[in-house]
Amino acid sequence: MTGFDVVALGEVMLRFDPGEGRIRTARTFQVWEGGGEYNVVRGLRRCFGLRTAVVTALVDNPVGRLAEDLILQGGVDTSLIRWTADDGIGRSARNGLNFVERGFGIRGALGTSDRANTAVSQLHPGQIDWDAVFAKGVRWFHTGGIFAALSDNTAEVADEAMAAARRHGVRVSYDPNYRPSLWAGRGGPERARETDLRLARHADVVVGALGLAGKGPDAGRLTADEVPDALAAVAALLPGAQVLATTLREVPSAGVNDWSSAAWSAQTGFRTGPRMPGVHVLDRIGSGDAFAAGLVYGLLTSGDLDLALAYGTAHGALAMTTPGDVSMASLTEVEALMAGGSAHVRR
Repeated sequence: MTGFDVVALGEVMLRFDPGEGRIRTARTFQVWEGGGEYNVVRGLRRCFGLRTAVVTALVDNPVGRLAEDLILQGGVDTSLIRWTADDGIGRSARNGLNFVERGFGIRGALGTSDRANTAVSQLHPGQIDWDAVFAKGVRWFHTGGIFAALSDNTAEVADEAMAAARRHGVRVSYDPNYRPSLWAGRGGPERARETDLRLARHADVVVGALGLAGKGPDAGRLTADEVPDALAAVAALLPGAQVLATTLREVPSAGVNDWSSAAWSAQTGFRTGPRMPGVHVLDRIGSGDAFAAGLVYGLLTSGDLDLALAYGTAHGALAMTTPGDVSMASLTEVEALMAGGSAHVRR
């Protein structure tokens, strides 16, 4: 294995998309790959041109190989995937599926996941040689609360991986990315917050940091005026964090979002990203991951927080204009939007 710019740890599922229809009435689906942590390195590879890899586990059957083929199409290295033997019917382990409809107007997006007992949820500490992964020049490691929520042992794997990354001088980012369905019957938002705070102590950069504010991830939306104090409160909980970042979204309808971002660092204090009111949305799923990819790219290449927020905000906005979890934007398009570009036809 050669060195990578960014490595992510997380689940990669197949996303079944009914297009403009509903899951419960669909007769055909478009199939994509996706996963909160994976989407970040996929965007960093395809849009920003960095060398990336994903650490995950898949069952070695045609469904798992379809996920692998989609990952390969995205340019993400697959050499760190752990393959689990197929028992024929998924009794002992299976690959995750995620059914997502985009929403329209007053009808919001809807996700229905089918991901219990997946191969990646059964990863245990000690199964991956993290020292070998990080010893060959990895610059950045990313994981998050979706992977950590898959099972009790995946939170320990994330802890092990983040600690190893820090030992090797690799920069670490973490996105709490709370999903109520993953914590139902397992302690709910209180346990999610406890887990996220424990893992985020390893992170240099926390994306989605407002998920750690207040009483927990289901505490309700904050007003714009409350965001600076909320990020300062999270900084007090995570004294080792260098950057805390978040998207800011108002949702007049499923098809139109007001989109922006904000961040805090010890060097700059509170900063706001570009404001993009009235963004027309085709598919909002994955836009936060696209923001994270742009933020990481900006921090890796420039170290300038304002520029990183601009990359993240523009990339997230463009990701909402195409279907699927993963970004289809180019770096040229991102930088044109950052410079005030419009939607005029380019010939």
